[in-house]
Amino acid sequence: MSKTKEKTKLKQMEREKKIQGKPRITYNEKRKRFEIPNRKSEHKTSEEEQMERQETIEESVKVYRNMLPILLNRLKKIKDPRQMSKVKHKLTVLMVYGILNFVLQYTSRRKVNTEMTQPIFFENLKRLFPELETMPHADSLERLLARIDVNEIQESLIDLFNDLIRSKKFRKYLYQNRYLFAFDGTQKLSRDEKWAEECSSKTFNKGKEDEYTIYYAYVLECVFIMDNGVTLPLYSEFIDNKEHKSESNKQDTERNAFKRLAQKIKSRFPRLKISVTMDGLSCCGPILRLCRQFSWEFMITFKEGCMPEVWKEALGLIKYTQENRLQCKWGERHQKYSWINEVEHNFGENERLAEIVNVAICEESWEEISQKTKQAKQMSTRYVWVSSTPLTRKNIFDRCTKIGRPRWCIENNFLVLKHHGYSYEHCFSYTWNAMVGYHYLMNIGRFMNVIVSNSDWIFDKVMEKGISGFLKFQRDALKACKLDYKRIDDIVNERHYLKLYVA
Repeated sequence: MSKTKEKTKLKQMEREKKIQGKPRITYNEKRKRFEIPNRKSEHKTSEEEQMERQETIEESVKVYRNMLPILLNRLKKIKDPRQMSKVKHKLTVLMVYGILNFVLQYTSRRKVNTEMTQPIFFENLKRLFPELETMPHADSLERLLARIDVNEIQESLIDLFNDLIRSKKFRKYLYQNRYLFAFDGTQKLSRDEKWAEECSSKTFNKGKEDEYTIYYAYVLECVFIMDNGVTLPLYSEFIDNKEHKSESNKQDTERNAFKRLAQKIKSRFPRLKISVTMDGLSCCGPILRLCRQFSWEFMITFKEGCMPEVWKEALGLIKYTQENRLQCKWGERHQKYSWINEVEHNFGENERLAEIVNVAICEESWEEISQKTKQAKQMSTRYVWVSSTPLTRKNIFDRCTKIGRPRWCIENNFLVLKHHGYSYEHCFSYTWNAMVGYHYLMNIGRFMNVIVSNSDWIFDKVMEKGISGFLKFQRDALKACKLDYKRIDDIVNERHYLKLYVA
């Protein structure tokens, strides 16, 4: 063996050792690390319990007060269509009230009216958020959202995100100094009747006796995923069939929504270094070209039906490129990587347009203990991605695990929004504009709660109670009894430095 080949082999071995030195946290390890203790309350007296409530609210309000002024500066710019002589609640009061609905995880307007109007609760909220001068009725917010430009609500969230970027809060959670954005669509709600012109429709069992049609609201979500897996909601683009005009009478699609959303992001963050991860539905020539025009790197899930010619050519060529192989152990999983670069994809009218793509395959195998039989089973799966960057032995592992695999974080985000307190699929209003406004307020509430639960002040408390348990404890503390307002006032009137917990 020549010295050059020997050096190359040694470098390869060192690379594989580094990969194996970054083990994947298994489910059991993660459970032990973040398991909520199963024990009785540690408080021996009511004074101890009250003190914990006071301290928890104090630490939380430091974070909320850090973000709220930035939101309000943008929300103040919303044009108020109401007659000022008849206005009882300021627009900013209604906006703060709407945000708190989702920060405190209320699942309906009726629930908000029942609990937030309680005297002790309102007095505590008023001390924490002086902007909440009066307590509106939930229907007052709904009527306002039906008439205003609700896009300004979403832009206020982007202002907050931009402020956190400028203050370099996320620089420790980036891969190659790029912000990882994940895109995916999901259904918000469905009904048997068409309640708005904007909603989409789908007919089942066409031409049969049991034919029926459902009408639904569908939305494309964009989230920012940190390197530690924390996910923050950013943009939402609704599938809008009232605004969508098509000569073929086809409905608006997720791909069209992505093009609109990508233009918004590029115009708002023209110089931001972005990496994109998406599911297989977005794996097509026009979207690949758009990402390259915007200088966005991407790792997109690749399925056989997306680009059939590329799939067939890539899998065929990979068999004959034995040098494009890498095996490693990632935690408890054995991985086999293979790849092929510079595969041409033709698309458009008469296939006149072309994009060069790079295809990565990861075959995983691991051992899993069956909960029923308590016996070990051999499990395996395969992942395939389309990459914007040519793949090598040096970058394939990081690109697949740092950009491709985190796409599942947006699925976890949907799970939290739908089933863990935010009532994503609940129809807060049948007026389309108001429904969209509630959705944007929900994103702000979710964003603020994620930042709070990952702040350096609160993280230990979240690890003790869990995120859902912490948010419930926080709401119960506001409802239970009056807080020490002197201590609260001191915190509200000060500016506090926000620091995220580094895991």
